[in-house]
Amino acid sequence: MSNPREGHVLLGVNVLVLGYLPAAWQSELLHKDSFLDPAYWTDIGAVAERGTLDAIFLADSPLLGDPAYDANAGRLDPTVTWSHVAAATEHVGLIATASSTLNDPYDLAQRLLSLDHVSAGRAGWNIVTTRNAPAAQNFGLPDMPPREDRYDRAAEFVDVVLALWESARTGQEARHHGDFFDLDARLRVPPSRQGRPVLFQAGGSPKGRALAGRKADGVFAAELTKEGAIKHYREVKQHATGAGRSPEEVKILPGLLLSLGSTEEEARRRSDELHDLGPASYSVQWLSQSIGIDASRLDLDEKFPEDVLAAIVDPRHAGGSIGFRQSIYEQIRRSKPTVREYLRQTRYTGSGHSGFVGTPEQLADHIEDWYRSGAADGFNLQPDVLADGLAVIADEVVPLLRKRGLFRHEYTTDTLRGHLRAASGRRPTAA
Repeated sequence: MSNPREGHVLLGVNVLVLGYLPAAWQSELLHKDSFLDPAYWTDIGAVAERGTLDAIFLADSPLLGDPAYDANAGRLDPTVTWSHVAAATEHVGLIATASSTLNDPYDLAQRLLSLDHVSAGRAGWNIVTTRNAPAAQNFGLPDMPPREDRYDRAAEFVDVVLALWESARTGQEARHHGDFFDLDARLRVPPSRQGRPVLFQAGGSPKGRALAGRKADGVFAAELTKEGAIKHYREVKQHATGAGRSPEEVKILPGLLLSLGSTEEEARRRSDELHDLGPASYSVQWLSQSIGIDASRLDLDEKFPEDVLAAIVDPRHAGGSIGFRQSIYEQIRRSKPTVREYLRQTRYTGSGHSGFVGTPEQLADHIEDWYRSGAADGFNLQPDVLADGLAVIADEVVPLLRKRGLFRHEYTTDTLRGHLRAASGRRPTAA
């Protein structure tokens, strides 16, 4: 372990509506319309603030999810949902995922800045590029643009949004004439209390990491190994330095899929029971979706073919998220499992995002290890079932981190940007 650093771990929770596993809806703590119930959402905000969490994230979805591998096939608009939660909370950050591929920059800039006002400076935008052809068709497009074009558009989209937010501060029109957007406009919304809404970036491609280093305040990363996380952490921080920024200005928060129990055996039993309640094909379909290759066609008792592994890391391969694919590739290369062994492992180690099955104490150990090793500035936690998993984070995991001097005892700031800055401190040299 390295010497303790100043500052503290950042903790967010990815509110996957009901939980990240398809069987989450079967929890006795939920009812059939929980995701439509205003009380469900205000309770999420209240529990998050009880644990003094930095932020809660909510994804948008421009298409109906496949319930075979998506626990949350239907979703509400995150900016509307978080506006409701903002009225019932005072401190926790409210981050909405929104696509730069299928939105208009003026409309999105206004919606996010409006959320920032109703939350008194707690809004954030998690920038993503959409890759699904059915989503494109929902917007009248025959297919998604190529990956390179989507990231070029994303970089320009962010520039336009930032210029529009600046127009709210100065009262002067934003003038932009680029390859994708052409406008002379200014927002009529007043300027942000926190300067501007916070930017998170979720892409793991080289262009995505470069964009994060130049513009983002944080990265919602996909990491399966600590070694890979350290490498990607340093890469984004170097991009920040190259853009004339301090590396501390961009925070790295890997996603972490959680099944927690009072003992490791209880946590594994919980994970197994939830997986068994879901579709039998869940693991195969989720892996297929993540790597863009039909995993059901692979021989379960053979190792992954070399051509499949090469496709996973080939940036020209159109399927899946590059960040997820790279993490999965590194995990397979490290342990060299058969396909069946890998699918069994993903119950406990995650698929795309890293998984964790164990006790709150073991989770605190894991968070501390990655934090002190220079693999992360914190984590975006994703419980298997949100209805009880979030309470365990707030009431059991957070107190353990506080005892280790890794997390605050109370909020000292009341904006999302303030939370990020309060966590900054001296980074120990990674071992």
